[in-house]
Amino acid sequence: MSTTAGTVGAAGAPAITIDGSAPTVPMSRLVRVEARKMFDTRSGFWLMASIGVLALVATIAVIAFIDADEINYGAFATAIGVPMAVLLPVMAILSVTSEWSQRTGLTTFTLVPDRGRVIGAKAITSVVVGAVSMLLALGIGALGNVIGSLIRGAGMTWDVSAVDVARIVIINVLGLMVGFMLGVLIRNSPAAIVGYFVYSFVVPGVFGALAGAQEWFADLQPWVDFNYSLNRMYESGPAGDWATLGVSGVIWLVIPLAIGVRAIMRSEVK
Repeated sequence: MSTTAGTVGAAGAPAITIDGSAPTVPMSRLVRVEARKMFDTRSGFWLMASIGVLALVATIAVIAFIDADEINYGAFATAIGVPMAVLLPVMAILSVTSEWSQRTGLTTFTLVPDRGRVIGAKAITSVVVGAVSMLLALGIGALGNVIGSLIRGAGMTWDVSAVDVARIVIINVLGLMVGFMLGVLIRNSPAAIVGYFVYSFVVPGVFGALAGAQEWFADLQPWVDFNYSLNRMYESGPAGDWATLGVSGVIWLVIPLAIGVRAIMRSEVK
């Protein structure tokens, strides 16, 4: 006599199949949970709030200090992009490392044993929150361009197209993913943040000095320096060299991320 698999459980409680297996948690629910975890701590809330605050501060600084004939949307987008390039990767780092620094990883990976799906949900949440934050910050910059032009008596100039805005968001999201990769690879908040600043400020200086001293490395640099390739995309526009960005991205982003995910899948969570 065979038993047909079914579900049992109180109303509103997760159903458990008769054969003992638990149903798969939908990815949409995992993403919602990870998004809530980004905001439900005091540090997480203020980190998210600081994105809007710094965008507002950068906008006010442009209005107050830049020459009237140089006020344009590009100036606001550039000023806003600087703090975003620092805060968004830190946000992505903390979305991963908080499981270890706050010792919630055991609970998380017990409730959802498939660790790969949890890391995937964290990646999706980081990208969505980062993209929305960038669009909000650029919206503040657009408002600043209108107000600044009226206050300073300058002509209103919109020198950043919708394609440029999309490119800025994509570049910052890729930079955010570097922070996410370091969080997955290191799984320690201070070490991962320090690693990101080394990647952002020390490595480019070393590579730049090497490129200046060695002609062969000057030609090779776009292929092995992801940060350099990302910055070139700001200058070269939509028709930038996507091939060098892709190759350097595999070296600095895809391979380390794969190593970090594999380590998480195999390591003991305490």
